[in-house]
Amino acid sequence: MEKENSLQTTFKKSLICVIIGLIIWFIPIPNGVNPQAWHLLAIFVATIAGFILQPLSIGAVSIIACTALVIFHVLKAGEALAGFSNTIIWLIVSAFMFAEGFVKTGLGNRIAYQLLAKFGSSSLRVAYVMSVADFMIAPFTPSNTARGGGIIFPIVNSICSAIGAAPNKDTNHRTAAFFMFSSYCAVITSACIFLTGASNNALAATLSNTLFGVTITWTDWFIACIVPGIILSVLTPLLLYKIINPELKYTPETKEMAKEKLTKMGAMSSAEKTLCLIFLSALFLWATGPIHGIDSAFIALLGLSAMLAAHIIDWNDVLNQKGAWDVLIWMGILVNMAAYLAKLGLMNYFAKTVGASLDGISWIITLIVLSVVYVYAHYGLASNSAHIMALFGTFASILIVAGAPALGILIIFGVLANSCSFLTHYGCGVTPIFFGANYISQGKWWKIGFLISTIHIIVWLLIGLPWMKLVGFF
Repeated sequence: MEKENSLQTTFKKSLICVIIGLIIWFIPIPNGVNPQAWHLLAIFVATIAGFILQPLSIGAVSIIACTALVIFHVLKAGEALAGFSNTIIWLIVSAFMFAEGFVKTGLGNRIAYQLLAKFGSSSLRVAYVMSVADFMIAPFTPSNTARGGGIIFPIVNSICSAIGAAPNKDTNHRTAAFFMFSSYCAVITSACIFLTGASNNALAATLSNTLFGVTITWTDWFIACIVPGIILSVLTPLLLYKIINPELKYTPETKEMAKEKLTKMGAMSSAEKTLCLIFLSALFLWATGPIHGIDSAFIALLGLSAMLAAHIIDWNDVLNQKGAWDVLIWMGILVNMAAYLAKLGLMNYFAKTVGASLDGISWIITLIVLSVVYVYAHYGLASNSAHIMALFGTFASILIVAGAPALGILIIFGVLANSCSFLTHYGCGVTPIFFGANYISQGKWWKIGFLISTIHIIVWLLIGLPWMKLVGFF
């Protein structure tokens, strides 16, 4: 019975996606629009609907869409598969392999425990330590779920146990809630700061290039986001400390727990030391990209090659990184469709149409309004990537036509697709893990999440954009 209900639900959701595509396909094509572009738009929008409703996994939806492009003669076979040569996608795939190295060697845990053993003497310090630990790991873990769920959450959960907290106990319950929510915020804020901190960042960067001809490098993203990102990293734990008001102000148990964990881990292994060297070398090469001119993706592939050669990970580990290959499939297909929408002139048509209706309106006012809509639209979404595919290109086009600086706007909308994750307990893939610890009620999560998301909008607009102008981005 349960299987039948599941099949019925899948059929209904699939039917909705198909109907959406058919409606667009058969409605009259606007004057000045290429029929091929219009039919591509129909399949593209139907695919985005599939991302949101998820009758199947997004990888499966993408494969079906790619097949439809060729079957219905919208694109040629070679054109439909061209997206797999995109270097930013391969950057993210390689970064997933770095994440495997951090987990397999235990280096991610060691970094966090070392920081806790030295600085985890108070509840506020613990929050900052977890933020710093996540910040250090984030450049090489483009999956919030892998980083937050696989490294940060287990450590925070151990800290909660060390102070005697449990979901069904009143003992230090608010302290555990503070640790959980502040650590979750750290994961999302780190995702904002690094291009390789979340796969949806790479999607935004790729769309920026394919739709608007704007290249965003790893260094560009980092320079643009580091100052507002650090401000948010400092401000958020303080704010949560005031709101949640943890019972424990001092937590010597945390330091002792971290020391015990480090003792069990033993001395740093040769694999961890080698990974540290590879990690620092890759960061250096990314930061100096404008000097040596090596593409960021190939720096990441160089790091992956070094990890394989040093036996930090093996080829089976690479094959087992399902998240990486999933990203390669759906992002390669979706970004390619977006690229052809631009090549076939649909984005230009849209820009001219919208531009005519915005004549005389300040792009700053438009940015404020669209940023609010862009973020709070996530109440109806559970995927950052679906959020970007649905809204990023459209909203950015409106602002660029209105005269906004392209690079700054594209990075802002890329970042805000992470910031909206705070809103709900299903905001992105990692959110249910922290919410599922059962230290914060759904109502309280939504209230605090709304506040943090709002603060993100304010900081990214009032500090982020001026900072980007100061460093010469526009």
